[in-house]
Amino acid sequence: MMNEKVFLVKEEETGMRLDLFLMEKEPDLTRSRIQNLIRDGLVLVEDAQVKTGYKVKEGDRIRITIPEAKPADVLPQEMSLTIVYEDEHLAVVDKPRGMVVHPAAGHEDGTLVNGLMYHFKDSLSGINGIMRPGIVHRIDKDTSGLLVICKTDEAHQGISELLSRHDIDRVYHAVVHGKFKQPEGTIDAPIGRMKEDRKKYTVRPDGREAITHFKVLEELGSFSYLEITLETGRTHQIRVHMASLGHPLLGDPLYGPSRETLSKAKELSRMDFWPGQILHAKVLGFVHPVTKEKLMFDSELPDYFQTVLRVLRS
Repeated sequence: MMNEKVFLVKEEETGMRLDLFLMEKEPDLTRSRIQNLIRDGLVLVEDAQVKTGYKVKEGDRIRITIPEAKPADVLPQEMSLTIVYEDEHLAVVDKPRGMVVHPAAGHEDGTLVNGLMYHFKDSLSGINGIMRPGIVHRIDKDTSGLLVICKTDEAHQGISELLSRHDIDRVYHAVVHGKFKQPEGTIDAPIGRMKEDRKKYTVRPDGREAITHFKVLEELGSFSYLEITLETGRTHQIRVHMASLGHPLLGDPLYGPSRETLSKAKELSRMDFWPGQILHAKVLGFVHPVTKEKLMFDSELPDYFQTVLRVLRS
């Protein structure tokens, strides 16, 4: 099965190289992977094959076809999974901190997908290919919490539609640097890849729409404990948005300070869960795409998060 997508070039995207344009649209694909797809004729501009250095123009209709990954690359692995809900169509998993969601370079095994393949065997949706069976959305390696896993293509398509309409409840808890002048607020700022460092994202006017709501639950000295609600789901959205306000997530190795100077943070940095952003996907709610039942799940704060709160409160 091939995964095919079509993109239309906007006015502000005119002049971008084709491979860089597609990196913005498909952040899971590396630049070399995209260039290989272009060379193989799997990327067409107005139904014509072009070179990787082609400069896109407003109105260009770009079609990318991503071949299904090879099944031999991912093997089932027995591991402990916390499954909080399961029916014949989907499941909800509480992912531990430190676990990568799906295989990628440097993380070929030990991922959530490896465990899902062992637990569910052949009962996973195939829309995202063999490398990401059942995966319709993801959270970062060092973010813990709730994920929905699709067992059928019908459920996968339904959850994808809910995500595209921003019709899924996703509430996170986080600890960030600094105090806020207001108890709650909304960040409406587009996000795109950082040109200087392709592994990072940043707020940029030509990025994709990104909206984050936050509320201060507790002030913890020089830090704040927040409840964060996502309206959109961009890569690193919470981490980028909070850093853009000058309130990076505590422990975040990408967007936080390069060296912790405050005593409480230094104390935490000596613990075995450091570094890594203090972020937990706590609440997940949606209308079941098949049964139409409203489902809502709430994950208890894991031990590492409770340890952080205890240290900061002491």
